[in-house]
Formats: sequence, structure tokens, C-alpha cells
Amino acid sequence: MKYIIVGLGNFGASLGKKLTAQGNEVIGVDRKMEKVDLLKEDLSHTICLDATDEFTVSGLPLSDTDVVIVAIGEDTGANIMATALLKNLKVKRVISRAIDGLHEKVLNAIGVTAIVHPEEESAERWAKRLSLKGVVDSFELNDDYSIVEVHVPEKFDQKTIREIDIRKVYNLLVLTTIANTEIKSAVGKTRNITKVKGVAGAEDILYKDDILVVYGANKDIKRFLNKD
Repeated sequence: MKYIIVGLGNFGASLGKKLTAQGNEVIGVDRKMEKVDLLKEDLSHTICLDATDEFTVSGLPLSDTDVVIVAIGEDTGANIMATALLKNLKVKRVISRAIDGLHEKVLNAIGVTAIVHPEEESAERWAKRLSLKGVVDSFELNDDYSIVEVHVPEKFDQKTIREIDIRKVYNLLVLTTIANTEIKSAVGKTRNITKVKGVAGAEDILYKDDILVVYGANKDIKRFLNKD
């Protein structure tokens, strides 16, 4: 996949390195030349430019980029301006970093795909979430093993854990499942709630809107998610 990371501070640099190490093409952008030079050997490409300038930003390969991450953290105004500009340029998917609650509300109003909280979430977690299609969240135990939440593939809809035999076929252990349920209030409004079903059993039935929590090697998780 192809990513552009705007802002090469600690979080942006770490995320860029991890995405590059996973075999993705990563373009790192920052207005400070020293940060660009520091990462030119670690990322696919590095560019020095002002991400709040529409003319220069429009020159980036936005149309064939899968995700743009605005990782600017030291200047809230620049973060918001860059995010709004990218949304106006019709980028496929924009993820932006939030500094505080008000900043997050502004980003939500702009319509970003997702919001990053680097103080709470690691670059490792976001690298896995971005690189592996279907991952909702993850907890990295070490460089090789993780616990991840993944969407149930549609082909497993209404099948039991025994039927799909994840342990044997994919070498993964299903820890639990999380059901997404839509409920209707007395006034007719609907809302979604999630419910953890407890320790997974072989006869548990999976549904396409549910989430699987699995443990295993990163290579096996990736094989499971990429399986047709």
C-alpha cells in the first residue's frame, strides 16, 4: 500500500519507519529540512514542503495514495489546515492526529476517517491497523506475536468456529468474539452496542458483523486476513 505521512516528529517518524519495514511505500513530508534529511534513508521518499499550502500539496501523488496521515503535533492550526486541505483535495482516506478534545471535535467536523491519539496509542498499533485489512485494534506482545481484533470475513458468516477450524488452518487461537447489535429505543431511535461473548467455544456461531479476537504469529494473522 502507499502512504503519505505529514509531520515527521516522533510519532510520524516511528509510524513511517514501521510501515516501510512492512513493505509499504511511504512518503514522509515535513516543512523542516532537518527532519526530512534525518529520515531519507528510512522511508521510501521524503519531501520538504509546507502542508498548509494548497499549490505544493496538490503536487503530491494524492490520487494513487491509499492513506494520508496528518501527524503534525506541535501546531494545532497547521494540523487542522493541512487536514482540511487534504479533504478538499478528495484524498481517499485521511487520518489525523488530535491534541485535545476541542481539536478532536474540529477534526470530526471536517470529516476525517479516523483520529490518532499518540499519547495513548503506539505507532506499532497503528502500523498494524493500517497495513492489515480488517484489523480493528491490536496489542503487540513482541515483534512476532499479537492479539488482534478483526472483522469476521463474510465467507465465515453463520459458520461455527469448529467449521472454519481457524486453529488448524491458520494456526490462530480464537480468544473471544464481540457481537455488534442494533437496538431500538422506546422513541424509535436505533443505536449499535457491542457485547463480548466470553471465552470462545468450538460451537460458537460467527456473524459477518461480529469481531473476532485472535492470538497468533503476525505472519499467520496476515495470512488469515489476506485469504480470499
